Amino acid sequence: QVQLVESGGKLVQAGDSLRLSCIASGRNFSRAAMGWFRQAPGNQRTFVAATAWDSGPTFYADSVKGRFTISRDNAGNTLYLQMNSLKPEDTAVYYCAARKIPNVLITARDYDYWGQGIQVTVSS
Repeated sequence: QVQLVESGGKLVQAGDSLRLSCIASGRNFSRAAMGWFRQAPGNQRTFVAATAWDSGPTFYADSVKGRFTISRDNAGNTLYLQMNSLKPEDTAVYYCAARKIPNVLITARDYDYWGQGIQVTVSS
């Protein structure tokens, strides 16, 4: 059974840093594209960042470019999102997602597996 489990979310202040982790299990994700999405209350789930199976290239939403960094471990089954200079508008539930194939896409409907989501709250 495939599982994606996020961790690391919490309440922080504006300007703080936070690192989210996602552990993937149930199949080999070392050759799968993986990404992060987020959903704020009343909004649709939106793309944050994604990476190819070999840890490159990476893609970012314009709103997080230069502040967030996506990475994965060598085995490919743990995904990270380093978030720096956090802003109140980054407040959302963050979801880890994975595709069955290596090609990186940035739309939620193209991802096959999802975590349960984890809350990140940035206070002003």
